[in-house]
Amino acid sequence: MCRNITMLRGLQPPATDDEIRAAALQYVRKVGALSAVGPPTQDAVDRAVEAVAAATVALLAELPARRVPPTTLPPLRRRA
Repeated sequence: MCRNITMLRGLQPPATDDEIRAAALQYVRKVGALSAVGPPTQDAVDRAVEAVAAATVALLAELPARRVPPTTLPPLRRRA
């Protein structure tokens, strides 16, 4: 399970929908203490991820630009 939640504000180019959804899933799994998502939890997790992703999009749109980009790249931007 993740230790740190991915920072998305200040990325160049800006965070994609996939990056926002991945960060939302990371957050939901952390808060829900879920190391994996299975059939008993899938619907609740999906609804929570959509809500968190929507809130993230709204938050990023309202925050002022960062002067310095994040020091780490989101997982989807890292080289495999």
